[in-house]
Amino acid sequence: MADEVSARARTAREKAAKRRPSREQAARTCVRTLPVVPVRARGLTIEGADGRRYLDCVSGAGALALGHHHPVVLEAIRKVLDSGAPLQVMNLTTPVEDAFVTELLRTLPPGLADHARVRFCGPAVTDPLVTAVGLVRAATGRSRVVTFTPQVNGPVPEACTGPGDVCGAPVTRLPYPGDAHRPGAVSGRSGDELAADGTESALGDRRPGRNLPAGVILEPVRSEDGVFPASDTWMRRMRRITAERSVPLIADETATGVGRTGAFWAVEHSGVLPDVLILSGAAGGGLPLAAVVHHADLHAGEPGSGTFRGNQLALAAGAATLAHVREHRLAERAAALGARILTRLRGLAEVFPFVGDVRGRGLVLGIELVAPDGAPGTPADSVRPGPAAGLAASVQRECLRRGLIVDVTGPAANVVRLLPPLIVTEEQTTAVLERLADAVEAVDRSLGDHAPPCGVRAPR
Repeated sequence: MADEVSARARTAREKAAKRRPSREQAARTCVRTLPVVPVRARGLTIEGADGRRYLDCVSGAGALALGHHHPVVLEAIRKVLDSGAPLQVMNLTTPVEDAFVTELLRTLPPGLADHARVRFCGPAVTDPLVTAVGLVRAATGRSRVVTFTPQVNGPVPEACTGPGDVCGAPVTRLPYPGDAHRPGAVSGRSGDELAADGTESALGDRRPGRNLPAGVILEPVRSEDGVFPASDTWMRRMRRITAERSVPLIADETATGVGRTGAFWAVEHSGVLPDVLILSGAAGGGLPLAAVVHHADLHAGEPGSGTFRGNQLALAAGAATLAHVREHRLAERAAALGARILTRLRGLAEVFPFVGDVRGRGLVLGIELVAPDGAPGTPADSVRPGPAAGLAASVQRECLRRGLIVDVTGPAANVVRLLPPLIVTEEQTTAVLERLADAVEAVDRSLGDHAPPCGVRAPR
């Protein structure tokens, strides 16, 4: 009887999967590139409706710091449900919210925690950014903000300015330093130096009356744009440039916070103390939660907005996650494990010509795939983005066939991204690397035996 029920359930799930393309937007590329119907999950493992098990190295875009269904997260959620407490209370103070804020303050760098204020906002991607931008605009009386754009093909000599806005504020877009190991185009200077010079030039000197921005927004690692970690030197120079001009520095840790990079907050690597810290992603323990931490001096502005800013289940799951990562020193573990993984991944670049730069920090890792126009050793700056994107998609498909879920990211869609949870074991890490290497080798064989993606053949 149990087998019959299980078979019926599986049939229902398979039918749902077939109906999905006609019921959901075709723009949902994840449906096409990862045709998995998940029905159960635990830790690193996802079980699909077809009965196959997969190692999940996407982790909800990094939001699952403790993997799927971690016991401490489940227990925290059950306690709230069993208590009969309201699940949604907007900005009202509750014991659950107080516990989250108390734990959050424990994790912050001392220089920030000593003067920190916390504003909750809605969990949508733009909600914390809206809150942060509104905060610095009200505090400074200025409107413009400065952000950074990905820089994947070498340094940009001038500031990438253009029309547009960020959450209603006029914006100046400057080049992100990108790969710090890639040399600059001017006098051998690094991309870091050129990007910092561009920022200093765009902000102008420190004389009163200058058209300074309300704030500068940066990410310590541009994870969604190809996994580009900013160097500690560049981060410190950004802090110096903004501090000298009394411009608030906003660090967006949506993709990097809660131990992901090998420090609890990625700004800690450089010792930089931002004026505003955006947290989301893993901060909710896998449930939607976002907040803005800011220095007490930035007291102006409206409270955070958003209907679900008082979600009690997310606050409970988030507090449990923050505490577990802190108490078990999972950030330090991510740093050590990530360094070993990077070494193994760089070994692929020595064997396979289409594997270019391998980069990352902690457990946010990226493998840039390239399709050079010339012989092996052609600089990565001369890649053709289209063919490289085809290679990344091929690697992703081959990984899926081997029971491994990876992500593809970057403006050119040519970076295979790994975001394993912080609780990944050594044995699981070995399995991930073996399956990934096997997938890369399969793509390499296809380049020799068949027409490769987009008609490009990897050099031999």
